[in-house]
Amino acid sequence: MNKVLIINSSVRNEKSHSRELTKLFLKNWKKKNPKDTFSFREVGLEEIPSINEKWISSAFVNPKDRTKENQSGVEFSDILIKEFKEHNIYVIATPMYNWSIPSGLKSYIDQLMRINETWKFRSGKPDGDYVGLLKNKKMFILSSRGDTGYGENEKNEHMNFQTTYLKFVFGIMGIKDVTTISLDNEEFGGEIFENSKRKIHQEIQRI
Repeated sequence: MNKVLIINSSVRNEKSHSRELTKLFLKNWKKKNPKDTFSFREVGLEEIPSINEKWISSAFVNPKDRTKENQSGVEFSDILIKEFKEHNIYVIATPMYNWSIPSGLKSYIDQLMRINETWKFRSGKPDGDYVGLLKNKKMFILSSRGDTGYGENEKNEHMNFQTTYLKFVFGIMGIKDVTTISLDNEEFGGEIFENSKRKIHQEIQRI
């Protein structure tokens, strides 16, 4: 039995295409994996605090020197990390905003990206060699984009700071098994967008 964490990041609700992808994914996954359990973390419609000076002061305390007082800046981060670690499959639904990700999702990642919690330096001191601490995890990235051509070896690949960033940063944490499904052309509407939706629906059903 898998524990699946669904992370929605769109600032839109009813008109969100990435949330529609989440619904389709859930319907398909539950049908094929009826014993799996699901949790939900909202980072688009609910505020995720940005990290600040107090957070940094707490986060970089050596684990052996941690106290309740010097860890007060990462109390919410601890909650998010505990939740994240308790699951083994992640589904991140994200629109592309200005060729990147929504600010709420960025804040969420900043809260998760903690030295000696989700990653560490291999030597124990800055050495440019990062070791992910999350093992045996699987991630699905469900993205929606206004235009097209952002995939590997496509004309706009160099402008994609959305899925490429997500794969990189979660890879640093140790999550290497990542499947990306992207719904393109939503700005154009009409038949071109309907064709994109049909293609993506087929991809999700094959998972």
